[in-house]
Amino acid sequence: MIPSYVKPFTYHIPWKSKSQHLGEHRGTERGLGFEYRGNVNLLDYPDARRLDLRETLRNPYEQIQVRLFNQDNTTPIFALCDMSSSMQFKGRHRKLDKAMGIASSIAYSAYQASDIFSFIGYDKHVLEHMTSPLSHHVYEAFDIISQLSTHKKMRVGSEGILEVSQYLSQNKGLVFWISDFHMPLTLIEQALNMMSQHQVIPIVLWEDQEYLALPKLGFGTMIDPETGMNKTIFFRDAIREKFITAFEERKQALNNLFLRFESPALYLNEEFTPEALTQYFEQYMNL
Repeated sequence: MIPSYVKPFTYHIPWKSKSQHLGEHRGTERGLGFEYRGNVNLLDYPDARRLDLRETLRNPYEQIQVRLFNQDNTTPIFALCDMSSSMQFKGRHRKLDKAMGIASSIAYSAYQASDIFSFIGYDKHVLEHMTSPLSHHVYEAFDIISQLSTHKKMRVGSEGILEVSQYLSQNKGLVFWISDFHMPLTLIEQALNMMSQHQVIPIVLWEDQEYLALPKLGFGTMIDPETGMNKTIFFRDAIREKFITAFEERKQALNNLFLRFESPALYLNEEFTPEALTQYFEQYMNL
């Protein structure tokens, strides 16, 4: 059963899939697709359904010609989910709960497009019990993703992202990386290098309460991104401005890094809507 909160979005694949399995994306294998590839002799490709009468009459060697098309194929789709301590932060929504909705939407969208999907959860290591193999079995993925709602593990980092490339396919795929990216830039860069054969889409989960909705004067409780533990801070204008500036500088540094890898980020400060991802593909990955 499809969870009631799951809604699909529309995505495009801006490259030709090398998969041999039928799907809905442009491929490199010849077959019954819609992308014209050229003409060949009927003896070389005996498919009378693709007979090209005009080219047959023009052929100087009187060889019967058939149209050749590229087959529409599948593409591997991945949702990587950061399950480190900082993802426990709760503003209007807990980050992991938001990640659950996003990952489920990705899984369902892949299912509707006849693509294969895999969910990979990690903290300081890839979590095997939170990882689903590439398949069309979307309900198995939903079961695993739903466990994010009860995940409460604290004091764990995000170094497991460096193990993720071992779980990706050999064929180029779409990799949705869901995280708040409160990790060293060197770690992010190393991970992007290791996943460079894929198209990575960073989905950055920030909450306004982290840096915009801070008290102007008085005590406030923050979560330490490194340990996941609460810290009480006495805020005043100077401290508040320092937090805002730090986040703005961090966003610029992340943007610069992602663009070096041709992976523009999608920032989600508010509640997730699938239209945000549809608009992302229309903006950055038009065919």
